[in-house]
Amino acid sequence: MSAYWISIYREVLDESKMAAYAALAGPALEAAGGTFVARGLPEQTWEAGEATRTVVIRFDSVEAARAAHDGPAYQAALAALDGGAVREIRVVPGV
Repeated sequence: MSAYWISIYREVLDESKMAAYAALAGPALEAAGGTFVARGLPEQTWEAGEATRTVVIRFDSVEAARAAHDGPAYQAALAALDGGAVREIRVVPGV
């Protein structure tokens, strides 16, 4: 069953760290089997929605998303981010 990695950026604290992270994270997650399906600011929000940068990546399974996160390439991206953003990441199984 597919799974979706959802990153919600509450605040970017350091644009240069974000750029360094993005340069490493995108290729790392794609190499681990992820496919980017959405990224950017919302065009519309409802109810308690916030206009925050959101990224959605599809993986073949929850296990594949976990392995991507824990792999050395993505861990290097996290090291580059080094507190440059306040964000939430969740993995949600597909239906």
